[in-house]
Amino acid sequence: MNTGRTVFSQLIDFLPEHRFRQCVRRYYGERRVRTFSCWDQFLCLAFAQLTFRESLRDTVICLHALGSKLYHAGIRGHLSHSTFADANEKRDWRIYADFAQILIAQARELYQSESLCIELENTAYAFDSTTVDLCLSLFPWAQFRRHKSAVKLHTLIDLRGNIPCFIHITSGRVADVNALDHLPLEPGAFYIMDRGYMDFARLYRFTQAAAFFVIRAKGNLDFARRSYRKVDRNTGLRSDQTILLAGPKSSTLYPDPLRRIAFYARDINKRFVFLTNNLTLPALTIAQLYKCRWQVELFFKWIKQNLHIKAFYGTTPNAVKVQVWSAISIYVLVAIVKKQLGISRNLSEILQILSISLFEKIDMYEALTTNSVKIEPEALSNQLMLFNI
Repeated sequence: MNTGRTVFSQLIDFLPEHRFRQCVRRYYGERRVRTFSCWDQFLCLAFAQLTFRESLRDTVICLHALGSKLYHAGIRGHLSHSTFADANEKRDWRIYADFAQILIAQARELYQSESLCIELENTAYAFDSTTVDLCLSLFPWAQFRRHKSAVKLHTLIDLRGNIPCFIHITSGRVADVNALDHLPLEPGAFYIMDRGYMDFARLYRFTQAAAFFVIRAKGNLDFARRSYRKVDRNTGLRSDQTILLAGPKSSTLYPDPLRRIAFYARDINKRFVFLTNNLTLPALTIAQLYKCRWQVELFFKWIKQNLHIKAFYGTTPNAVKVQVWSAISIYVLVAIVKKQLGISRNLSEILQILSISLFEKIDMYEALTTNSVKIEPEALSNQLMLFNI
């Protein structure tokens, strides 16, 4: 890379700008736009995420302080607080969602050879949701409880690389199970879910789409045992049964056989019961596959700690979705950089390094792979010496 360029400029090279322009044209994102383009808006949002800016005003002040560096970073339009705020509130959030999906497809291709915690050739996904609390007076459209608002991020991640593939943003009142109606199903893939998604009418859609699910069963399940298989109790397995639902309503909603697997986890002294529509995979593999569901919880923890999604730069539904999708784009971008440059650091370390060196004229690969980075002498030319050595 050219060390005469800033780290931010080198990082943006990993983004397919022409594909972003296609997304903008698809939704007429720049109709009647004169100075502050959608690309300028996205780069400003990327800067805010990478440098942990707390507010829209904070972001604008810091960008103005960079002066001429903005032009060389690709931000060519006139930036002001009102212009930035209006862009977030009015420009179609689907532009940024579609662009995030382009980056997601690129990242999944890079991570498709990553190994799972178990031997499985099929694609495996984990599906869950996380809630972001909001102020009721600022976000009345997302009322969750009597005195507060919230939004939910219903998220599907690919367990190979922990790449988010699908995100459905709703108000906090929307039940988790309703998000299954919007979930795209891939034939032959495994979808791992907690028991909050137990709805047999919706689960039967997986079987009809030739997809597999692994879900934790509820304790009051009404069923009739059809057959059973012997299990090795030393592995933690307790039973492996083929069942039919016996409830008058559930048996109608899901008429096909299911597999019921009981597993005892010695390390936490807890018994689990799983349901799946896969009748051929080893029972222990099913139990281990459910354990991988914890990766989606770690993903939620990571983005809340490292990205700015717990407080928003705008209060409209559009502004919230624009910020969430731009944050997801940055997460995926960092994952792409890590893989393409062969960096051994984890994503948190990469993000921390980028946050303090974003506008330094140093080689990005060197900054991300060495413990100490030598900054260009011209960057220190105006620095006074505190002590004469």
